[in-house]
Formats: sequence, structure tokens, C-alpha cells
Amino acid sequence: MYAIVETGGKQYKVSEGMVLYVEKLDHAVGDTVTLDKVFLLETEGQVKIGTPYIAGASVTATVLEQGKAKKIIVYKYKSKKNYRRKQGHRQPYTKVQVNAIQA
Repeated sequence: MYAIVETGGKQYKVSEGMVLYVEKLDHAVGDTVTLDKVFLLETEGQVKIGTPYIAGASVTATVLEQGKAKKIIVYKYKSKKNYRRKQGHRQPYTKVQVNAIQA
């Protein structure tokens, strides 16, 4: 059984017990999160596709961690013009574990 859900403007293929990193959610560690934007649901070989979402379907997950990804360097530069800008960025994320998929 798996589902395709949307959170943070991205789509994820999830199954029960799976751990994934999603865009930051405003929940504390240990909280239960319900993802109700389910696009596709597969159970026992039968596939349900929503238009755009499946009514009544949801995925529950537990928040394991809040954190920030590794720093990336954003470097802007124009040749022969003495224009250089260096900036760092760390993207916040939420680590969740999928508990159940309800159809």
C-alpha cells in the first residue's frame, strides 16, 4: 500500500513506516501530522486517482525532528565588472515517519 501526497508544494510517494524529510511544518517533535492532500492511493493492486485529491483519504505521520540542511553557498558574480556577492543558505526541514494511510 502506498500513496502520493502533497506537502510544502512537493509531492512524495509514501508507504507505512517510511521516514522522509519534508519542507518545514509548524509542529513540535512528537506531534502527529495529518496530510490530507492525497493524489493517488494504491491498495492491493487497485489504484485510486483523485481529481485533484481523493476525498476522505489521509496519511498520518509523526514528527521526529526539526532541523536545517547543510549550508549551500550562493555566489553571484559578473565578469570584468568587480561584482561579487557571497551568501549562505540553510533550508529548514521536518523529518517525519509515516504511521498509517487511511483510504
